[in-house]
Amino acid sequence: MKTKPILCPERLRHVPRQFSWIDQRLVRDRHIQGRSPQALALYLFLCTVADAQGASYYSDSAAGKLLALSSAQLREARAELVAVGLVAYRAPFYQVLSLDPRCGASPASKPPPRTGEVHGVADILRTLFKEEPE
Repeated sequence: MKTKPILCPERLRHVPRQFSWIDQRLVRDRHIQGRSPQALALYLFLCTVADAQGASYYSDSAAGKLLALSSAQLREARAELVAVGLVAYRAPFYQVLSLDPRCGASPASKPPPRTGEVHGVADILRTLFKEEPE
């Protein structure tokens, strides 16, 4: 495995006391795919200001002003994030949600674990839809 160079050792990141890291699974598991720039800006903002449990209570007007979003754009961005399960919202509170699979999620809603084996597309679809082979 290649070692990545540290370009600026005096600025090496450390986990901050206030907890505001962005989970790499956001990109790796494609949670950001298809999201609007406004939704991504709001998500980054919420991750930055949230506490260790993901909770934040910035007002819509303060968040909108900091992100240069109109109230309509902020509402749309929030609705988008709620719809895809990245945040929960109950005025005036936000919670950035874990990217772990949801409790009670069906096995078909998440990809099967990687085994290194090669499978045909038909087999994969049968597994996802729980069909028996013909």
